[in-house]
Amino acid sequence: MSRKLFDLTGRVAVVMGGTTGLGRAIALSLADEGADVVASSRRAEQVDRTAETIEARGRRTLRVTSDASDRPAVQALHDAVMNHFGRVDILVNAAGITFKGPVLDLDDAAWGRVMDTNLTGTLRACQIFAATMVAAGYGRIVNIASLSTYVSFYEVAAYSASKAAVASLTRSLAVELARAGVNVNAIAPGIFPTPLNAKMVEGTARGAELLMRTPMGRFGRTEEVAGAAVFLASEAASFITGQVIAVDGGFLASGVNQ
Repeated sequence: MSRKLFDLTGRVAVVMGGTTGLGRAIALSLADEGADVVASSRRAEQVDRTAETIEARGRRTLRVTSDASDRPAVQALHDAVMNHFGRVDILVNAAGITFKGPVLDLDDAAWGRVMDTNLTGTLRACQIFAATMVAAGYGRIVNIASLSTYVSFYEVAAYSASKAAVASLTRSLAVELARAGVNVNAIAPGIFPTPLNAKMVEGTARGAELLMRTPMGRFGRTEEVAGAAVFLASEAASFITGQVIAVDGGFLASGVNQ
């Protein structure tokens, strides 16, 4: 397969939640493959720090904060990208939050916060950016799902429900946008210790169980999810849409590991 299939030179990418954890790793990998990348999140200092790293790789970027739960803020990000670059080719939805607690004690406010960021936030960004992609006749959208899209994780019902819905939304968008030249896929990461989940999985009984259930016997490294994102954003994935790709060290394939 030609190396050019993975070349993103000339593409413009936006990574929502692109300044920490998996989102940052994806943003930097897209830049490494030639894309100009705008990594956005709520915190200006993280946006600045990531932008400096992207620029050090020789790529163009912008410093724009955004909040996936705020439609005007997402629209402002889109408009800034279009005003500066004149195009947007790739959207990665990596913004997410979680909440841990018994489902019977889960109140409407906590449920709503998780759903508004993880699910409705993904929808907002897809609606805003995909409209421009449809008009251009080209686009690649990569959403971030989860292992909990498929299996239950103890006391994270809102997060699990939101990520199951992200997979369904991904398929619906893929079907609706396919003939317009916009491919929509998702990645279901395995266990990657990040600021979002590190306290739950590092040095805990929960983490030990997750390691036992992962055939590779280790957690993932953030850069290991980035390859799937680059693939789905590239011409190598031109006939792939509506799929959720697990990057999980074998977790979902596993039954008994010993």
